[in-house]
Amino acid sequence: MMDTRGIEQMLTELRAMSQAAQNKPVQAGDPPAGGVSFAEVLDNALKDVSAAQKEARAMAEDFSAADSRVNLQDVMVNLQKANLSFQQMVQVRNRLVSAYQDIMSMSV
Repeated sequence: MMDTRGIEQMLTELRAMSQAAQNKPVQAGDPPAGGVSFAEVLDNALKDVSAAQKEARAMAEDFSAADSRVNLQDVMVNLQKANLSFQQMVQVRNRLVSAYQDIMSMSV
């Protein structure tokens, strides 16, 4: 499951970036509200997705090696969780690219 504690932090940073793009004053010296940067939240989310994929792959390999401790239901559930978390991360990436393109197309 993806950690969503940093969502408010990301929204705060996006609002600050929006204000900066509109030439409104932004207090650059203020630390982030939650103490976590957008880059850290994104990095942690990517690491979580990678870990879920590695765990699912390892479980599938154990099942295919006839490990009696691993059953098919758990393998399928973990593979689906890894797939869904990857799809979610792809959608986040698509939104970030879209936001970047919108910002780049703004006139200064």
